[in-house]
Amino acid sequence: MTGLEQIGPRLRAARQERGLTLDELATRAGMSASTLSRLESGKRQASLELLLPLTRQLGIRIDDLVPDERPDPRVRRPSVTRHGHIVAPLTRESSPVQTYKVTFPPLDAAPAPRVHEGFEWFYVLSGRVRLVLGEQELELGAGEAAEFDTRVPHSISALGSRPAELISIFNSAGERMHTRVAAD
Repeated sequence: MTGLEQIGPRLRAARQERGLTLDELATRAGMSASTLSRLESGKRQASLELLLPLTRQLGIRIDDLVPDERPDPRVRRPSVTRHGHIVAPLTRESSPVQTYKVTFPPLDAAPAPRVHEGFEWFYVLSGRVRLVLGEQELELGAGEAAEFDTRVPHSISALGSRPAELISIFNSAGERMHTRVAAD
């Protein structure tokens, strides 16, 4: 499949990852659902006039729809600090599953548990981690892992006097809740 032939399937995947129907995205982008359907199926040739409003609504770049012939495998996304955690992305933004190296500062008490759609898995690289999951409070050390449904009230924090580092993997719903913040 050539790069141009991949535009439709990549467009469909981006729409579906965001939980949008054909009608919803088409309306937001100012086109008919029929036009969008034909673009996604490859029955209509993509043009900038059609792709620009779609990529804006999906929060992606046109480059995300057209793969490089020899893509650079390196992930070049900057680390960010959120709620005192240092979050280093280990996957591309367009990946269906997001992976991060997260450094948690030590806290005396567990943060308030949160609930959201999704599923999470993490592996402790260093330090000690407190996982509050529903009524349970668990301690995990380096080399231990946990996985859980994020609809269960949960919080993660470092125990002791040192930070804890872990690798964390989220599905798209869990990733959205943990890494997207409203712009100030």
